[in-house]
Amino acid sequence: MQTRQLAATALMAALLALCAWLTIPTVVPFTMQTFGIFLAVGLLGGKLGSLAVGVYLLLGIVGLPVFSGFSGGIGTLAGVTGGYLLGFLLVALVMWLAERLFGTGTAVFVLSGLVGLAVCYAFGTAWFLVLYTRSTGPIGLWSVLWSCVLPFVIPDLCKLALALVLRRRLRRALPAG
Repeated sequence: MQTRQLAATALMAALLALCAWLTIPTVVPFTMQTFGIFLAVGLLGGKLGSLAVGVYLLLGIVGLPVFSGFSGGIGTLAGVTGGYLLGFLLVALVMWLAERLFGTGTAVFVLSGLVGLAVCYAFGTAWFLVLYTRSTGPIGLWSVLWSCVLPFVIPDLCKLALALVLRRRLRRALPAG
């Protein structure tokens, strides 16, 4: 890996932390993290974008306050909303796989972002259901979807659109390589 790639990956991991700190607190906080993921994959490509998300998660796991609400530590990931955090890596990996299979076009970026979000929502919801039921008691799927997924669909679509616009503009402005 070249120094420039390493630096760009580190900057994207830091951007993800900043995006996590932009929060509207709810059961699952509204943040700009998905925007950061889309931007990381859109600008760095699937491999380095996924690496940036992995570095971000590792920083949080070791206790740095990079998650929403300036939280960090393995306890945050092991909590009921930890599945959504781990799902962020799944978003990047889905986008990387699509890039490898179908290229880096706009349609691939948008469709893989949508599929990645669906995978993140599904993984996070299953995680939430299991951990919430273990710690608190039974909860219905619709209750979880209503509080942990449905409020985020439109904002996440807007973040994908914003990342697409920035991806186009920055790719034209930045030198290749």
